[in-house]
Amino acid sequence: MGEDNAALLAAAARGDQAAWNELVTRYGALLWSIARGFRLSTADCADVVQSTWLRLVENLDRVTEPERLAGWLATTARRECLQLLRRVERQREAGVPVPEAADEGPSVDEGLLIAERDLALWRAVDRLSDKCRQLIRALMATPPLSYVEVAALLDMPVGSIGPSRGRCLEQLRALAEEL
Repeated sequence: MGEDNAALLAAAARGDQAAWNELVTRYGALLWSIARGFRLSTADCADVVQSTWLRLVENLDRVTEPERLAGWLATTARRECLQLLRRVERQREAGVPVPEAADEGPSVDEGLLIAERDLALWRAVDRLSDKCRQLIRALMATPPLSYVEVAALLDMPVGSIGPSRGRCLEQLRALAEEL
């Protein structure tokens, strides 16, 4: 994973969007779970996560231990949360009303477990045949693609997408059970 992180960081530094997408997929849930652990509102959590990614962009050339990227991101996210809380406290002391936010998110452990599960699932997807891997990734795109768009993208009949999807999911279930 460390070598993989090194390659992703190097590609991200060159402006490779796919590398950034992979980093966000791999570590986004971790950052959100840390922010949620501080009981921040959804908007504040989004700010913390965005600020953490910005810090990574600013420090791409200074990350000397890519295998410890998860720890670096986690520490940075915690620092961003603490900075946000200090700002809110200063506003409160200055008499600026600060809206109270209800804890509306999952627990820290739940976020970590989901991130771990998702990573294992995407690793299983990577072990599928090329055709199944392309189909699953196309069907999981954000925003979602219609079957017509998937058919055009993968050069396959619209009517074969559902049955192919079923076969690919069966293969994926079998691979996931091996993990």
